[in-house]
Order: sequence, then structure tokens, then C-alpha cells
Amino acid sequence: MDALYEAGDRTLVGAMGLFNKPISASGEDVFAVIVRVTAENGMTGLGIVGLGSEALASIIETRLAPLVLGRSAFDVELVWEMMFRSTINIGRKGLVLEAISGLDIALWDIMGKTTQRPVFDLLGGRTREKIRAYASAGYAMDDLDQVVDMAKGYREAGFTAMKMRFGWGPRDGRAGMRRNVEMVRRLREAIGDDMELMTDAYMGWTLQYALEMLPLLEPYDIAWLEEPLIPEDYDGYARLRSATKIAIAGGEHEFTRYGFKQLIANGCVDIVQLDVNRCGGFTEARKIVALAQAFNLPVVPHAPDIHNVHLVMSHIGIPLIEHFPHHGRDGDTFLGELVTGAPEVRDGYMYVEDKPGLGVEINTSVVPL
Repeated sequence: MDALYEAGDRTLVGAMGLFNKPISASGEDVFAVIVRVTAENGMTGLGIVGLGSEALASIIETRLAPLVLGRSAFDVELVWEMMFRSTINIGRKGLVLEAISGLDIALWDIMGKTTQRPVFDLLGGRTREKIRAYASAGYAMDDLDQVVDMAKGYREAGFTAMKMRFGWGPRDGRAGMRRNVEMVRRLREAIGDDMELMTDAYMGWTLQYALEMLPLLEPYDIAWLEEPLIPEDYDGYARLRSATKIAIAGGEHEFTRYGFKQLIANGCVDIVQLDVNRCGGFTEARKIVALAQAFNLPVVPHAPDIHNVHLVMSHIGIPLIEHFPHHGRDGDTFLGELVTGAPEVRDGYMYVEDKPGLGVEINTSVVPL
């Protein structure tokens, strides 16, 4: 009753102006690919893949869908290996893994709906009543007063942690370094000592620049520095991590257990930041979490999209979730605008209901079906 007979239907949706892109961002047009998989029992699973394109949709329809058709939605291990091995010659990272992730997420959604259980129940069960969230909408601005006011607003809203993106890098020289430090200093002063402060360089620094910056930031009790270097610079990350007491976070742009094995075994990070709709879907993400736990490393997924919510809820080793207070009706990324029924965030915590599957449906006012 759960054999798949349709896969790969997709709609491309432009980003709706919800991101204030930092200088390191690429382009203005961002697309999402919505994967719909329908089973013989009538259940339809959804997998939303961000930062996609027509090319990603083509991979799903021409390379992956034929492998999924006629299979049981519950055969996720076999289906995942078939998808990965059949595309290994055209890409083991990037678009191909995002395509695999989208289909895998849709299969888990079907499993949850068929069994009338939330996906997090299938992954390991509910580990808490609510998930602590950190506010992650802070972007560097020339007017630091605006940054400070934003941070104070997060604190007043009940958040116990927040993240700020750096706006200055190697091309800005020592003057930019001073601006980075001044921003962090003023933020720490504004939010006090009891609120955690995370920072993000979004792959915009060089190793030398980071080695010079980190000692200047250490006095301000930073919870972590996220993605200071390009993802493939494993040696650079290992050197940086050994040179500072500030925790180094990364993994947003890493793929599969094999990529995370390199990241973790080489001592690159203190905090593992996978994204379910990039790393290979739920089937692969749970293995990556287990790998991180074996090395006693906490996992904090990138972005608050619904697939990551279920992963967080189902694992004790994931202490909190990212949240964008000013992005979208439910405080989600632009992907959150594509669905209805997203979890509510209030007083610094996310509340997840016991709804079957992912617990969300396509927002037909945004995406006509």
C-alpha cells in the first residue's frame, strides 16, 4: 500500500525579499524546489530544498525519480544508497545531494503520515517539551545603534542567545577589524553577560585574518565563531581551532557522512552544523549526528526549517535551534513562507506539535498547486 507511483513534481518559487543579504551573498534570485512524492495509499510527502534551481529539479526528475518509483516509502536506507551511488559520477556534493535530500525528506514525511506519527517520533521520539531557540537575524550595519537595538529586542522577547554576522573582512583591513570588534563589544554591553552571543563570518575570512581577529574577540565571551573559512579548508580549520578558546562551528556547507567524517576527524570544529536538506536528508543526517556524538561534539543545525526542527526534537545531543525573528510570518526562512503549520516560537522557545509527518502543508496562496 505504500509503493510510490509519482515523484519529482516541483514548483520553482522566487525568494520573497525576506533576506537582507550580506556582502558575501551570491546573487538576488533564490529558488526553492518542492518535491512531492505520492504513495499508493494516497499519502503525499513533501521535501523542500532551498537554494535550488531548474538544474536541481532536472536531477530529481531524470536521475532520481526513476529509482524511487515503485519502491516502498519505508525503504529509505536502500533508496538512499541507490540514489547516492547512481549519481556518484556527477556530484557527491552540492545540487546532487540537495536533490537526494529533498526526496529523502519526502519519504520520511510519507512514513510519518502513514503511521500517523511525527517524523521526530520515527527518528527517536520527543526529547523535550520545547526547543530553546537562538535569534539569528543580526546583520552588520554601518549604524551600530540599529544592531544594538535589534539585540535588545531579542533579549526583551525572551531569547537567551543570539547570532550576529560580521560585516567586515580581509579587504577592509585593520579598520574593518576594529569595526568587527566594536560591534561585538557593543553587543555584549547591550545584552549583558547572561545572554549567549554567537558570531558568523560566512566563509568570508582567510586563515591569517581569522588568526588575527580571534584574540581580539576572546574577551567578549563569544559562544562560537561560525564558518570563518571556506568549507574545504580542513587544515585551516584545524589550525584555527587549536589557536583559540572560542568554539569553531561549521558544517552548513558540508555533505554526507563522508564529508562530516573529514570535518570531525581532522579536528576542524567544536560544533557541527549540518542541514538536513543539504547533507542527504534524514536518512543521512541521523548518521552524521551519531558520528558527532561519538566525538562528544554538539550538533546545532543550520536554519530553522521544518526538517531541521524534527531532527532537533529527536536528539538529546542537539541543544538548540536557529530562528530568524524577522524572516517570514512564522519567523522562518523564506522556505517557511512556502508552508502552513510551522511551529510557533515564543519567549525564546520553539513549540512543536505532535502532527503526522512533517506537520506542514504547502501554502497554496504562495504556491498554486
